[in-house]
Amino acid sequence: MKKTVTSALAASALALLAAGPAAAADCDSVTFSDVGWTDITVTTSAAKQVLTALGYDVDVKVLSVPVTFAALEAGDVDVFLGNWMPAQESAIRPYLESGAIEVVGTNLEGTQYTLAVPTYLAEKGLKTYADVPRFKDELDGKIYGIEPGNEGNTYLISLTGPGGLFEGFQVVESSEQGMLAQVSRLYPKKEGVVFLGWAPHPMNANFELTYLTGGEEFFGGAGIVQTVARKGYLEECPGVGALLKNMTFSLEMENQIMGEILDKGAEPDAAVAQWIRANPAALEDWLDGVSTRDGSDGLAAVKDAMGL
Repeated sequence: MKKTVTSALAASALALLAAGPAAAADCDSVTFSDVGWTDITVTTSAAKQVLTALGYDVDVKVLSVPVTFAALEAGDVDVFLGNWMPAQESAIRPYLESGAIEVVGTNLEGTQYTLAVPTYLAEKGLKTYADVPRFKDELDGKIYGIEPGNEGNTYLISLTGPGGLFEGFQVVESSEQGMLAQVSRLYPKKEGVVFLGWAPHPMNANFELTYLTGGEEFFGGAGIVQTVARKGYLEECPGVGALLKNMTFSLEMENQIMGEILDKGAEPDAAVAQWIRANPAALEDWLDGVSTRDGSDGLAAVKDAMGL
């Protein structure tokens, strides 16, 4: 999942929303939100590359989760591939209830998202949320989170106040990269660290981790990722909608591509294109019944564009 949303991005996002609802649908172009989490960058890149090969113009805006949902409501973003459930349930629920955002479908199953620790800490007894306060000194009173404004951080911060389970702790908000850099620094020395972990992500291969129990009320257990769209988008742009309904992913796929990006420094678009070329069968499923923007054979067009 995650990158820091800079103040400049936040300002530009607010300006985007202030401009008001988008005009009537222009199905020649598709606007995605990418919240900067590596897994969502991967899936968004896959959709972007396929749609571009189908003849669409694609714009990807880097926005935080709260701004993403507001931008979908305003009509300034068409599609978001990163609605992690149940972790984002409280954030998206008002938009679903109002009808401003519609669920296209589930694009990934078997996710994890909650506090994690290196297994060497679990072996000392840090296995649940309730155990965290006993390890406060070893953890230096810190819980490492992701980008500011993320709903997971907000929940953890709510537990640090008077009477809260994590009273007296500091939730350090940074970014996916910043958080994992801290874990990488402490892990070799077997020092204490607790942080927001998730799967899919190469962190699960790079570190021996234990996910804490006790946060299920907010984070849930094993979860899903949904594709969501602004109100009416699927009806307005059924050609794009057909692809979005078909595009599902796997933990294996995302872990592999994310490893190329995070561990080997590959550019996201290049890593995704490399995976697609090595796994062309995925295109068969994604493009079943999907045409190009001008009505031609979608699968043939994408294969041609990908050099397959």
